[in-house]
Amino acid sequence: MGHSHFLDFMTMLTAGLSTLPHTGGPGPRSPGLRSWASPPATSRWRFEKVEIDFKKSANNHYRLEGGNLVISNPDKSKHVGNYTCEATNDYGTVVSMKASVQFGFLDMFSTEEREAVHVKEGQGAVLLCAPPPHYPDDLSYRWMLNEFPIFIPPTDRQFVSQTTGNLYISKVVAADSGNYSCFVSSRSIAKSVFSKFIPLVPLSERFPRKYRADINVMFPETNALVGQNITLECFALGNPIPKIRWNKVDGELPPAHEISMAGGQLHLMNVQYEDEGIYECEAINIKGKHKHKAKVNVEAAPEWVEHIVSAERDIGSSYTMSCEASGKPKPHIRWMKNGHPQYGMHQLKFSELTFKDSGMYQCIAENRHGVLHANAELRVFAGGPTFEHNPLKRKTLAAKNSRVVIECKPRAAPKPTFSWSKGTELLSNSSRILIWDDGSLEIINVTKADEGSYTCFAENGRGTGNSTGFLSITDATKITLAPANADVTVGEAVRMQCAASHDSTLDITFIWSLDGRAIDFDRDREHYERVDGDSGGEMLIKSTQLNHAGRYTCTAQTPVDNVTASADLVVRGPPGPPGGVRLDEVRDRSVRLTWSQGKDNHSPISKYTVQYRDMRSGGQWKEAVTSPPHVEGNTDTASVVDLIPYTEYEFRVIATNTLGTGDPSDPSQKVTTLESVPVVAPSDVGGGGGSSRELTITWTPVQPEYYYGKNFGYIVAFKREDSMEWLKVTVADPQARRYVHKDSTIPPFTKFDVKVKAFNNEGEGPFSIPASVYSAVDVPSVTPGVIDSRALSATEAILFWAPVMQSIEGYQLKYWRKEVENESTNPPIMVSSMDNHTRVERLRPNSLYVVEVRAYNSAGLGPPKRAELVTRKPPPSRPPKIVSTKLNPSGTSFNIAWEHLASLANESKVEGYKILYRQDSHATGILYSTPKQHIDLPMPKDGEPLVEVRAYTEGGDGAVAQVRVSGSQLGGAGMTAPSLGLATLLLVALSCAGL
Repeated sequence: MGHSHFLDFMTMLTAGLSTLPHTGGPGPRSPGLRSWASPPATSRWRFEKVEIDFKKSANNHYRLEGGNLVISNPDKSKHVGNYTCEATNDYGTVVSMKASVQFGFLDMFSTEEREAVHVKEGQGAVLLCAPPPHYPDDLSYRWMLNEFPIFIPPTDRQFVSQTTGNLYISKVVAADSGNYSCFVSSRSIAKSVFSKFIPLVPLSERFPRKYRADINVMFPETNALVGQNITLECFALGNPIPKIRWNKVDGELPPAHEISMAGGQLHLMNVQYEDEGIYECEAINIKGKHKHKAKVNVEAAPEWVEHIVSAERDIGSSYTMSCEASGKPKPHIRWMKNGHPQYGMHQLKFSELTFKDSGMYQCIAENRHGVLHANAELRVFAGGPTFEHNPLKRKTLAAKNSRVVIECKPRAAPKPTFSWSKGTELLSNSSRILIWDDGSLEIINVTKADEGSYTCFAENGRGTGNSTGFLSITDATKITLAPANADVTVGEAVRMQCAASHDSTLDITFIWSLDGRAIDFDRDREHYERVDGDSGGEMLIKSTQLNHAGRYTCTAQTPVDNVTASADLVVRGPPGPPGGVRLDEVRDRSVRLTWSQGKDNHSPISKYTVQYRDMRSGGQWKEAVTSPPHVEGNTDTASVVDLIPYTEYEFRVIATNTLGTGDPSDPSQKVTTLESVPVVAPSDVGGGGGSSRELTITWTPVQPEYYYGKNFGYIVAFKREDSMEWLKVTVADPQARRYVHKDSTIPPFTKFDVKVKAFNNEGEGPFSIPASVYSAVDVPSVTPGVIDSRALSATEAILFWAPVMQSIEGYQLKYWRKEVENESTNPPIMVSSMDNHTRVERLRPNSLYVVEVRAYNSAGLGPPKRAELVTRKPPPSRPPKIVSTKLNPSGTSFNIAWEHLASLANESKVEGYKILYRQDSHATGILYSTPKQHIDLPMPKDGEPLVEVRAYTEGGDGAVAQVRVSGSQLGGAGMTAPSLGLATLLLVALSCAGL
């Protein structure tokens, strides 16, 4: 409880006191302000209830700044603990709430090496973070992969718990291989540390197994405070990757919730008491489901329902100070006066105040979640009567024959005695005149003769005082035209009239109200309008609605009196919603409804319509089939038929009369129809394939609305085509789509008849239409024929092999650099059974590769055939050097020349050159090739053509040299070279992108 401070080199503690009294008189104080007072207050600080002596050298870390305590160079061994402040002046003492000083830290991870984790592909994995010692517990966690700052993003397959820091991988794949480090950050001290790397080694599996969902991250029983945001975590391992679903066992999930991290986190925002309950997460995949549930408790720190305020009370009077706070657990209330404890529960009662009762009072509400302080000054007053601040009204108005009260409220303590006079005549109690105990004068049935000056006299043991005012009598206000009753239909308009006579010296206003609620003509101007403006009493009601019906009251009001007159408005319209929809006689396909009639709104109900919605169809309301088919308006019950068994429904009822259809009733409570035998069979029954000695049967699952009961599943029946006996197996998963029957005696590629039906608690449904399915073929038993390979370039090759003469689906090709890489380095290439060759790209130049070809089918891979392949040396990495561009004498062509490019020892030999000639603004160009070091090119008609030159080799094309030829270049001198006739050139046209 209290405030916590996390220290570096210096901290300053603020008292957090409410105000002390000042000389300006009593009044409310503002809790939560820093201490201020008049006269100024003196401050004392205590550390663990011991007063700090600022003069002692041992306390040289402490100093005061304007009442605040400053701790310089705080020391963990000396300064950790609770601090309080007392502020005192002439009017009393108040004590602050506790301030707690703590030191935040985050140690380094252990330097011990972490052991490698070996996991089969398809299995789940958990990498433990084991964060180092720290304070406070506000850490956030991330995981690095191989190096900083590559962090693992959250997915439905990978989850980082923000509670433990552990990394959970639901299904390990080959790409998860690497070194992992837990990265921990402290928000309070802005520090981060990371662990030693943990190697994760996936173990290759040809056919990874499937595993049922298994929840590994389970949120515990959680305590939350009202208004807080909390996060519940749930994550499961499994293959396929499980889906996470959240629900609240004892109600609906709160509206202010969010689900993130692919379902791994449920965030509850601004938690309220009604959010308390049992929460459940469910992990589901095709192999099974797993549930976890735990309770969320909602409590609250104290909040004031009622608290003390500063007050001034007369000496000798009674007074009660009250404090009440809400919270959970219920807060304990205690009291202090001038810093000393007082006895009292929720109230401090004073039966007869004395001067000793003056002082500063504190009411303190406390539970395990927090502390509240409310401070107030009580000042006890004594003095003779004075009218200085509250004299009699200078002029009081009263209407003839009315009642008038003239107040007399001097300030005095103890309470004075009162007397009154009119002019010089002393007044006494009579049938028309009454002097109240608080000094007020009441006169009933006033007349013009009562007009005049009145004086109130007050006296106590400390003095006397008096004050005088004038009473003026006016004519009474009277209604002269009262509103009349009216009867309209929804949408019509109606006028309400009102007029009154009144004293000519006074202003009059007209106020209209409906059933006691004043009509706001500005806010409700769509329906209400004053006919004669603000001064008139007539009102127009436009486009009347059902809620406009009721008793309208016109009030004619002057500053002195008011009179009223009322009339009733009846509005006829469509019926109101029926009430109290109840359900009984619940069966598998029908439910009986009973309801109570709503308002008919002055037009008899002619019929009722029943609607329903079920939770599986998106919650849309639909019209129900009823028995009887037409529900008359004079009935209050009907049966809904043609429902689906074992389905949750809600119902509502709508009434109709001659004026229209009304609003629907509130939905009924949810009800689930009874279970029944399934009637829908699985569809698309088929199968085949799989591993050797297996029979695979597949189907499309029945939709959940047709389960018709609990423990829904499937019965799979199958037999060989030439057999009479059906074998049957049970599959309990309602979402299952396949069943694999394994039997070492099943011959390959044998025809079976198969059929599937559904079952539940109530029995078995009909079988599907039988289908024919073949058992799996055997794994290919022979290798492909001799492999022939040919390198196309430094990075490409083509492979050929002789086909396998068996039933296969295709070929798998793997390749790797011999003694440098392994079989899994490069992804395999899958080739159709119709082909016996493939192209391999992205190879390393001048490298020896091992290539492996296997035939495969649904049963698996056959034996391998291997061969070796050497890629060619790479082309030159340097471009040719262009040495001249020159216009030929004919003027129709120009010559471009370059130096011979010599290949390096590790590069392929240059066989010739390719020249791409592209005119300005053209997307495509003309490609030439020549074994020479120069070439003649046609002169462009306009623009500056681009020429690219590169060497070509058996290892591919080399780097490119570019030159843009301008007129000035062609006109100048340059190097010459023997002309190469255009007729001797190989001319190929293609796009620039084809290089």
